[in-house]
Amino acid sequence: MPVSDDEKVTIPEVLPIIPMRDLVLFPNLVLPLFVGRERSILALEEAMRGDHHVGLLAQRVSDTQDPGPDDLFTIGCAGTVLQELKLPDATARALVEGIARFRVVEFISTEPFLQARIEMIDESEVTPGMETEAAMRALVADFEKAAELGKPIPQEVLMAAGAVEQPGRLADFVAFHLNLKSEEKQTILEAIDPSERMERTSTFLHKELEILELGSKIQSRVQESMTKSQREYFLHEQLKAIQQELGQYDEIQAEMDDYREKIAAAGMPEEVSEKAEKELGRLEKMPQAAPETAVIRTYLDWLIGLPWQKEDEEKLDLIEAKKILDEDHYGLEDVKKRVLEYLAVHKLTNRMRGPILCFVGPPGTGKTSIGRSIARSLGRKFIRMSLGGVHDEAEIRGHRRTYVGALPGRIIQSISQAGTRNPVFMMDEVDKIGADFRGDPTSALLEVLDPEQNNSFQDHYLEAPFDLSRVMFITTANLLDTIPPPLRDRMEVIHFPGYTEDEKLHIALQYLVPKQLTEHGLTAARLEICDDAIHSIVRRYTREAGVRGLERQIAMICRQVARRVVEGHRGKTKVTGRSVSRYLGPPKFNFGMAEKRNEVGTATGLVWTEAGGDVIFVEATTMPGRGKLILTGQLGDVMRESAQAAVSYIRAHAGQLGLEPDFADKLDMHIHVPEAAIPKDGPSAGITMATALASALMSCAVRREVAMTGEITLRGHVLPIGGLKEKLLAAHRAGIKTVLVPKENLRDLVLLPERVRSEMEIVPVSTMDQVLERALVDGCAPGGKGPRRA
Repeated sequence: MPVSDDEKVTIPEVLPIIPMRDLVLFPNLVLPLFVGRERSILALEEAMRGDHHVGLLAQRVSDTQDPGPDDLFTIGCAGTVLQELKLPDATARALVEGIARFRVVEFISTEPFLQARIEMIDESEVTPGMETEAAMRALVADFEKAAELGKPIPQEVLMAAGAVEQPGRLADFVAFHLNLKSEEKQTILEAIDPSERMERTSTFLHKELEILELGSKIQSRVQESMTKSQREYFLHEQLKAIQQELGQYDEIQAEMDDYREKIAAAGMPEEVSEKAEKELGRLEKMPQAAPETAVIRTYLDWLIGLPWQKEDEEKLDLIEAKKILDEDHYGLEDVKKRVLEYLAVHKLTNRMRGPILCFVGPPGTGKTSIGRSIARSLGRKFIRMSLGGVHDEAEIRGHRRTYVGALPGRIIQSISQAGTRNPVFMMDEVDKIGADFRGDPTSALLEVLDPEQNNSFQDHYLEAPFDLSRVMFITTANLLDTIPPPLRDRMEVIHFPGYTEDEKLHIALQYLVPKQLTEHGLTAARLEICDDAIHSIVRRYTREAGVRGLERQIAMICRQVARRVVEGHRGKTKVTGRSVSRYLGPPKFNFGMAEKRNEVGTATGLVWTEAGGDVIFVEATTMPGRGKLILTGQLGDVMRESAQAAVSYIRAHAGQLGLEPDFADKLDMHIHVPEAAIPKDGPSAGITMATALASALMSCAVRREVAMTGEITLRGHVLPIGGLKEKLLAAHRAGIKTVLVPKENLRDLVLLPERVRSEMEIVPVSTMDQVLERALVDGCAPGGKGPRRA
């Protein structure tokens, strides 16, 4: 049988094993042990029936409830059970004294309790040398220092540590009384060599000393801070007493206390709160008559009034959102689809880090009202800010407080008025911003609209970052070209097309007429506007892509009926297509064919404007001269170049068109676009001008029911153009039946409503030969001679 060298106590080769959680026993030390697991209680009882010897092994993982041999360390401490006390809850309490280290050879049973065959580990100590003696003294000194720094070590334990003469025992003793983790104590237990055991214990003790010293520094700092706070409190109380004697305390201190409470309740970020407290401290120390006090008060009011943490509770139901969009707007199916996709992504990701939506389209097509509907579907507040005519960057970023009358920018002002940090923020007319010596507002908008930067937007007045990442920004524009590329790059463009005649009829009946009846105090029993009256208004009194002009005409009818009602007229007024002129006067536009008959030198073209598509007439004539080209109608540079390209094409193809080779030397050519007061530009009238000029030179009439659009090249090719959908809608409004479009623009026809496609013949062309073949009257193909009028 193995024998312990230290105490010469005989230890059996087979011991009952008790696993320990978060505990490690060292030789020559006594440990109170609470035993609760069934196998551990049986092992304890087995030891008590024998010679009271038991093996204690630490668990590798303390959470293991029923450990087996693989869950235990192989080196432990054999001990003697000095005392056992059974408790009423079927657990036991034992007092165990460590005898010596042992190593498990094998586990011979696991039921009903763990038993293992062991071998004792030789722990023979030697007389310590000078180096070992110095290490022991240093360890004892560090142990005493730990007690001085606040480690709860009794004085008798310190005295006992100084009396230990063997290095191995000293290391065990110190490790046992230190607040080490069970893994660290097990490391020391497994160190057989006394010097190595001393070194490991010293390492863990130094780490503990560093923690204790850091804790002591923190405690000193806290104590110093408390002392400073007490001193400030005492001085504040003295100042309060002085102000009370002067009769100033109640009013001034009440205001300061009110500011302090509001700052604490505003939910500001820590850096902003510190800035506000600093400004409040300046205000408190400043004489009340000083001019700067008003500036500081205004600044604090702005900081307190901002919704740093306030948000509207969002209730996003996609089905309800679709219902709201359909209720508020007729048509615009592609726009609604894209908005619902945007909201679906927001619902899944719960963040607004996607691209900013930019609604681009003619006036009156529902861009702003779609934004209101989005806000209503999200349950958020709606803010609208018009950027039209804004030239000063300070309008966006605000003025610095050094200026007299300085205020935050319109972004921060709008957020403050809304009282929430997650509104739907619509910026109207983003294409109308201008830049001058006061700065470029679009540069400021780059930070506002960039999802990667606006979480810390810096307003010059606040001089503190404000988080705009929760705001849903939407911008609107009539033109995309005037928006600077860096700003356009941060936005996702959604095009709003013009309405068809059928869509305008539904919009008028479902929205505009009921709205105007309500606004003018009328009811359906007083006024009825028939479908044919709406048709007549659309065709003969408006020519627009949107419905604002239509609404104004309906309002004009309602005003006249309201006057009749007030004057005593009884009964119901019914407005029909025939009676519209009694209310609106003579028609402003002609509906039907652009021209009454085929004309020589006149071609019908399609153009795109801010108000949508429109129909223009290009006139050309010739007169004796020397080949001079005259262009009138307030044409832009691009349009003038298109006219010159058309002339060059005709001169190069004079023989093919049946013209004399030197015709340009004998004739002056004049191209005119009516409505000369309106500026015009762009390349899409190129084939129209070429057709009008060819018609004039060949004396061949142009078909009155044909309109065209496309850019011309010197070789006679027809290039694609933009805004085809708006142009075709304008042609449909004007009653045109045949439209010549560039062949490469056929892909854009999918955007056109099916009803419009079915009522017009859309002819793709790729060369001027094809254009002239379809545009000129029959029997007037290129190569013919003499005038051919219809």
